[in-house]
Amino acid sequence: MLLHFFKMNGAGNDFIIVDNRDLSLSSALDADTIAALCDRNRGIGADGLLAVEPAQKGADFCFRYYNADGGEAEMCGNGARCFGRFTAHLGEIVLKKVTFETIVGTLAAEMIGDDVRIAMSEPKDLKLNTGAKIPGFDAPLHFVNTGVPHVVTFLESANALDDFDVFNHGGAIRNHEAFAPAGTNANFAAILAPDHISIRTFERGVEDETLACGTGMVAAALVHHLLTGALSPIKVDVEGGDTLEIGFEKTGEHTFNNVTLTGPADFVFEGEIDI
Repeated sequence: MLLHFFKMNGAGNDFIIVDNRDLSLSSALDADTIAALCDRNRGIGADGLLAVEPAQKGADFCFRYYNADGGEAEMCGNGARCFGRFTAHLGEIVLKKVTFETIVGTLAAEMIGDDVRIAMSEPKDLKLNTGAKIPGFDAPLHFVNTGVPHVVTFLESANALDDFDVFNHGGAIRNHEAFAPAGTNANFAAILAPDHISIRTFERGVEDETLACGTGMVAAALVHHLLTGALSPIKVDVEGGDTLEIGFEKTGEHTFNNVTLTGPADFVFEGEIDI
């Protein structure tokens, strides 16, 4: 069958998007097919696949997200912004705001000029300095679930971050027994100014560094606030070259609400592929 698809990217984190509101694609989109579509050498190439499905609980749409290995994930911040932009254009009138159901709850996407602002789910399980260690790296590893699990650690400078071996150290953290069995994403950050950090991320499911990770940016910004007292909003530079903004309100020692992620969500192209 021919699959009609769209390609989008959020700060360099790229996605295949398909319209499955009639559920006609559900049986075709198995894990092997999704992995093949995301393959950068033999398929379309992407960090993941987004499927638009009908809502079940009163939202506008249902958000389904699959990593590049074909496994379904709970949430993706950059993917959610792309999903919001895409679904806002599905009707005859371009919407300014859409809501969609995810595994972690109902989220909202608001169009802010060329950017999209996502109201994120409340973070949970935040723990500073988990005590976990990996060979050749001594900095504390902090943990927070911002829809998906993330470890955050800070390097001493932006130069150190530029030269850092994200693939090997990120892989060691992703597979560390302290975060088993689900595993975790791994974020390496550096402070540029009190309200400005840079970040590089090793993504679970992609099993490599990506140009951006929305839930990872949120995780790093919240940990940065707890470690330094930096105020909301916090700017985050990503490897893809974009700067995004994280907003939040602190409600307790390690709890937050009204967490937002604002940044680009761009259409790249559309096409058809035989599956």
